[in-house]
Amino acid sequence: MTGNDTEERIIREARRLFIERGYEKTSMSDIAQAAGINRPALHYYFRTKDKMFSAVFADIISAVVPKIEYILTQDRPIGERIGEIVDEYMETFMEYPYLPAFVLGEANRDISHLEATVKDMGMPGYFVRIQEILQAEMDAGRLRQVPIYDVLFAFYGLMLFPVLSRAMVNAVFVTEGLSYSDILSQWKPYIVSQMEHLLLP
Repeated sequence: MTGNDTEERIIREARRLFIERGYEKTSMSDIAQAAGINRPALHYYFRTKDKMFSAVFADIISAVVPKIEYILTQDRPIGERIGEIVDEYMETFMEYPYLPAFVLGEANRDISHLEATVKDMGMPGYFVRIQEILQAEMDAGRLRQVPIYDVLFAFYGLMLFPVLSRAMVNAVFVTEGLSYSDILSQWKPYIVSQMEHLLLP
């Protein structure tokens, strides 16, 4: 097994533990044990838990945010672009169902730690460019002038609630003929239509 294989296994197990337990409740010993290595070997790859957290967060976020920027830059109707962005998020959340709760939990626990992690990853540049893309379309009259925070509140409110409430949705609505995935698929057109209602002139 190569060093890259070991590092990938460490990140995979750390990601699972961080998302399931949170940052504070996951120790380096937990990660080492889950990865099947000892503590000295873990420290060879990641000297501190903060560096481990940064690697895990980068592994997840860097797989999504650049795709969203690319989708938004395409010259297509906003509804089509929003639908594709929803697909990207749904695919990510189906793979990592506890990810939204994890990110919100870390933001509420220590926002400065999360901000520092995002800054170290170079992610603020992506967020600025996404905001600039939307603002440019608003200035050109292709989209309504709406505060960017309203766009974010509307989109992520619509996108995240069904994920954060997954246990309740499963208990109340999922039946033998209707899966959680079916419910998300049926919800997608409402996300798109609500965002079009907000954004289209």
